[in-house]
Amino acid sequence: MYLPPHDPHVDDPMRFKPLFRIHLMERKCATVECMYGHKGPHNGHIQIVKKDEFSTKCNQTDHHRMSGGRQEEFRTWLREEWGRTLEDIFHEHMQELILMKFIYTSQYDNCLTYRRIYLPPSSPDDLIQPGLFKGTYGSHGLEIVMLSFHGKKAKGTKITGDPNIPAGQQTVEIDLAHPLQLPDIENLGDFSELSRIVLEIQEQVRREEQEREQRQEEEEHSQQAASQPASPLGGGEGAEGEETAAGAEGTTQDKAPASQPFVLPAGVISRNEDYPRTCRICFYGTGLIAGHGFTSPERTPGVFVLFDDDRFGFIWLELKSFSLYSRIKVSFQNAQAPSREAFDEMLKNIQSLAT
Repeated sequence: MYLPPHDPHVDDPMRFKPLFRIHLMERKCATVECMYGHKGPHNGHIQIVKKDEFSTKCNQTDHHRMSGGRQEEFRTWLREEWGRTLEDIFHEHMQELILMKFIYTSQYDNCLTYRRIYLPPSSPDDLIQPGLFKGTYGSHGLEIVMLSFHGKKAKGTKITGDPNIPAGQQTVEIDLAHPLQLPDIENLGDFSELSRIVLEIQEQVRREEQEREQRQEEEEHSQQAASQPASPLGGGEGAEGEETAAGAEGTTQDKAPASQPFVLPAGVISRNEDYPRTCRICFYGTGLIAGHGFTSPERTPGVFVLFDDDRFGFIWLELKSFSLYSRIKVSFQNAQAPSREAFDEMLKNIQSLAT
């Protein structure tokens, strides 16, 4: 298991923790050992469920328990996950969220199901190399996000989750057709000025979506009225294709301007104050927020900030919060998707598991 570094140090390397091991014996036999817990390897079981999926089960879960009971287990987990004690964390809400995460994750220490994930395919037009990133999520600590590009959109999909937004959900979506110009340097720290700019773009995006829906309805009506529906359908697809290509070309041309000053507006909270003070480009985007248990999820406006090839940020306008993301520089073997379609199908599958 690859674990993110301790919050909020996103630039630190990932941590590695073995979960199980297999001893291959003679005559095609094998023994499985569970590595979870603090009492050493013990008897386990592995079952191949179907292609690209398998399950592990611990047969001696007493090896996962500690003599000091749940309190000792929680203190040990806290040191491993956060690198600190509960006494070091003064914020009551943060203590509550951490405790919830411990209760949630410790329920699943005896039986786990593994499904293959692919790294996102890349294209020369991508803003940066897609891949896996460590990101700050307030009191939830560091989480792993997969950044992938889809034409005029970029998506950040959670690979690890929390009690609010589970793994598999699309945490951020970046609208590459709508670059965002930050306020001038005198107003860079003014939250109301940034908010005004973002909400203007949000309204523009809403109008464009309405116009697109209206055009689609008109095309459908014209197709139904036509004696040969194939012709207008072909024309419609061609027009849409030209528009997409033009939009993508514009994005590519604008993707690497000179760097500009960057500072978080007053009142925006960041777990990591050591963020870059210059950025390349910003885009309008939306971020997914929800209550505990993924209740009442909604997409809210925000700002995607590209710092360099390995770091980006997202300002959550409604939460007045900032997430900083840093690339995971681990070489994963056999993780490339066999095709774009296979990657898209995988994304769809992990999202359906989460919901």
